[in-house]
Amino acid sequence: MWATKGRRRGAGTTGLAANSTRMSRAADVPLALRMRPRTLDEVVGQPHLVGPDGLLRRMVESRVLRPLVLFGPPGTGKTSVVHVIQGAFGLPLVRLNAVESGVRELREAVALASHAGRVLLHVDEVHRFARNQVETLLPALEDGRVVLVGTTSENPFLTLPPALRSRLLVLEFQPLSPQDVAAVLRRALSDEERGLARYRPRLAPGLLEELAESVGGDLRVAMNALELAVRTAPEEGGPGERVVRRDSLFRFLRRELQTFSTSDAYDLLSALQKSVRGSDPHAALFYLARLVSVEVDVETIARRVVVMAAEDVGTAEPGALAVAVAAAEAARMVGYPEARIPLAQAVAYLAVCPKSNAAYAGLARALEDVQAGRGRVVPSHLREASYRGAAALGRGTGYRYPHDDPRHWVPQPYLPDDLAGRRYYEPSGEGRERAIRERLRELEEWARKARTAGPPEPEGR
Repeated sequence: MWATKGRRRGAGTTGLAANSTRMSRAADVPLALRMRPRTLDEVVGQPHLVGPDGLLRRMVESRVLRPLVLFGPPGTGKTSVVHVIQGAFGLPLVRLNAVESGVRELREAVALASHAGRVLLHVDEVHRFARNQVETLLPALEDGRVVLVGTTSENPFLTLPPALRSRLLVLEFQPLSPQDVAAVLRRALSDEERGLARYRPRLAPGLLEELAESVGGDLRVAMNALELAVRTAPEEGGPGERVVRRDSLFRFLRRELQTFSTSDAYDLLSALQKSVRGSDPHAALFYLARLVSVEVDVETIARRVVVMAAEDVGTAEPGALAVAVAAAEAARMVGYPEARIPLAQAVAYLAVCPKSNAAYAGLARALEDVQAGRGRVVPSHLREASYRGAAALGRGTGYRYPHDDPRHWVPQPYLPDDLAGRRYYEPSGEGRERAIRERLRELEEWARKARTAGPPEPEGR
């Protein structure tokens, strides 16, 4: 008791001076941290997690805590929710970064858990966990001494080691809406204790909402820009008022808002292909813009463009593959930033082409028969017959050379006997496939007439 009083006397500040010191120290902490939610009721967005029927709310209210991984874009509240969980359950909190921390730090956390009974271990960038780190943590995770809550911007189903992922409940955070961001910014402007109200900031009507619209759902970016703009604004207007102007506010807005991760690559490439497949060049170019804006590996995009030409356009416009290959080669040749030009040309062209996946779907059906073990025996008349001894084996016997016929077609079987009559390629009526479909009908009519006329005389060649 005496030591406590001594420290208070030794502080040497009282009244306004002490208040000024506290304000100065608080100002050193970024606004985003000062305004961090203390309860689930203060968390904005994520109604599927913190709403009345949200999973996190049910866990907190029922006092049931399980190992978790929270994943989603930056600035959506993942770390804030970790602190809310820690406050709700009152467990000792250990914070680590999977990149910067090794086995030693994990062993220290486990030792603390053994002493304290149970700890909450927050591991940021948990997708970076190495195998030896996972193996160190698993025993304490299994017996409940350590409650792991990992945070990451990467999809854990794609990046987490399976041994760890299978033990974690995966919760996805969504980008915050502009309305959610604006609500927190208004709260920060009016909060005397933790926010910016003591600076008496004045913003033009609509400016706060414009900022909220500009950050792509990243609340941290918005808070940082607002704090810098308010604290550096000149005092004008009423006594002590600081007027925040648009140009100064957006000068502090971090412009590298486009974030990118391995998970984003999968999602954006998928959205690009599905937009091309759906014949929407506007959406296709938008997703391409997302990819090239952060200069995703040209080879990765080029491969997907070639795949789209073959899989989704196919024989409805056979020339699309040549366009895609040429664009891919051109993009590789020139590199960034010019690579985006041939890629955009190919993507826009593929999106407006007629579409058919008939060849791709036909191959899939043929693969089903292959995997089922059908058609293993190649018909003898189709086998290679150019080597010595082939004739003695009956190779090539009975084969008829189509080019000897004026129609360049002769009636003879090509599929293995156990697949006779199987159809794999069913052309659509789109683009060039309309003519292909008519050609197949003509060939089928010739075959029908040949069957009616009886078997032809074998020729061999």
